[in-house]
Amino acid sequence: MDTDDALGDGASADVAGALGEQAGTSRKGSGRRLRGAVAHFLGTAIVSGRIAPGELLTGEVANAEALDVSRSAYREAVQVLTAKGLVESRPKIGTRVLPRRRWNFLDPMVLAWAFEGEPNIAFVRGLFELRSVVEPAVARLAAERRDKEDIKALKTALAGMRRHTLATEAGRSADRDFHDALIYATHNETFVALSASIGAAVNWTTQFKQRQRALPRDPVPDHARVFDAVVAGDARGAEDAMNALVSLALEDTRSAMG
Repeated sequence: MDTDDALGDGASADVAGALGEQAGTSRKGSGRRLRGAVAHFLGTAIVSGRIAPGELLTGEVANAEALDVSRSAYREAVQVLTAKGLVESRPKIGTRVLPRRRWNFLDPMVLAWAFEGEPNIAFVRGLFELRSVVEPAVARLAAERRDKEDIKALKTALAGMRRHTLATEAGRSADRDFHDALIYATHNETFVALSASIGAAVNWTTQFKQRQRALPRDPVPDHARVFDAVVAGDARGAEDAMNALVSLALEDTRSAMG
């Protein structure tokens, strides 16, 4: 079975090796890990454009054979993509890649797939536009509503960023914790629902900025200014500090993209 024929013109021919590497196990590994590996392979192929919107995937039997997985593993992987708005399956028609406007780009997994390759500047700019709308409002509310536990969580996260730096996974994890703590400090459940998406956007853009070279400057002081304003209960100051943080992060990202 030719993999390109089964999956689309842009699909990689070395699928079996790629899937084994992503699953971290043999074909006899757990069904969940194998399903995740197939979803990851197909998801990155779709989000990168190697399998284009509107393209109809070959049938379940052919694709399961091409990917060297069971039909059930392939079917479950397609269900994952369907839940994220990437594809749509219809009886007697098959599985078709949906237009980009239907994709759930706020899903942390879809964001990860987008940054697996080289996202275009319009997509990256869109993420920062989202952050510039949401995060300053979050910082303002956090300054108005934070309690002792919120301040403690923010302080711990900021200390982790300083100790590890954002060049390390531990530092980036602390960065995500900082932004999460700000969202939780709003005590607004609708904002909290965005925490995973905002955290993923922060994480992937930070990694993307330093994929070829070190960060152009240390962003920890920007976070410290947000923290100081929140602790002081300075709503306007927290909002302004977060606006500056997001704007500077976008400048850094543009610089990294050349």
